[in-house]
Amino acid sequence: MGENKRATRDGFGDAILEIGKTNPDIYVVDIDIGKSCKTGAFSKELPAQHVNVGIAEQNGAGVAAGLATTGIIPFVVTYAVFGSLRMGEQIRQEVCYPNLNVKIACSHGGVTPANDGASHQSIEDMGVYRTIPNMTVMMPADYYAAKALVKEAANTYGPMYLRFTRDAVPVIYDENTKFEIGKAKRLTEGRDVAMIAIGDTVHLALEAQKELEKAGISARVLDMHTLKPLDEKAVLDCVRDIGRIITVEDHNILNGLGSAVCEIAAEAGDAKVKRVGIQDQFGMSAPYERLLEINGITVEHLVALAKQEW
Repeated sequence: MGENKRATRDGFGDAILEIGKTNPDIYVVDIDIGKSCKTGAFSKELPAQHVNVGIAEQNGAGVAAGLATTGIIPFVVTYAVFGSLRMGEQIRQEVCYPNLNVKIACSHGGVTPANDGASHQSIEDMGVYRTIPNMTVMMPADYYAAKALVKEAANTYGPMYLRFTRDAVPVIYDENTKFEIGKAKRLTEGRDVAMIAIGDTVHLALEAQKELEKAGISARVLDMHTLKPLDEKAVLDCVRDIGRIITVEDHNILNGLGSAVCEIAAEAGDAKVKRVGIQDQFGMSAPYERLLEINGITVEHLVALAKQEW
């Protein structure tokens, strides 16, 4: 894992410009916050492929749906809390129901908005979208994963929700790492406990794995970058090979990664799962790391949990 940190929203901004230059069907539908969501360069260099609807999320969803019916591949860009809840009905009715090729690309996922407070901390967004038919839900772990998954999304038909961080997170991968939508990346092997993480918590699982190794505990770490469709085989391998699973997410433990993994494990009937994530509570204005700590989303908690008998 590299020493440098970069926000995954930067990976989105760089990737969307790259693919927009090579594919004139790639459009950005901005909701007036392009600067924060990193579409400024796209709007300047590719103005003919850019639409700014202003502070009108629901209208933006409808505009994107209309564009998609003509063969355009629109990326609706806003904050996660607005992209999931404010425009949720329009995405369901106008995008997912007719199964249109619209991508919802949202920055400020989870508690990464930090001092912006609870109103801007989207803790339920992935859960909302994973329950809507035809929708794919993803959260990349770092800058390079973001670039790769944005490109994969552009080349794959269907409604998709991509969630990015506002704050910088450690770089794990390099520019040559390949990603496949719906297929988890196994980052370490292990036999004693499995840690399945998504997005900005993947690096925490990797750090915990190193600490556990010092204590003689072997931990498998998975980057479950795609929440839906979930890589069921990767989960079942953890169930059958290990039987002890810890899920880690910057999202409510209700209806997020933890819930999705529990659904598979319960049907398999042969594993125990502990869920680490937002403890079904709203955030507050505080530094990002403090908000993670309040919810037990820390290396120390992961290590302690893995060492427990359960």
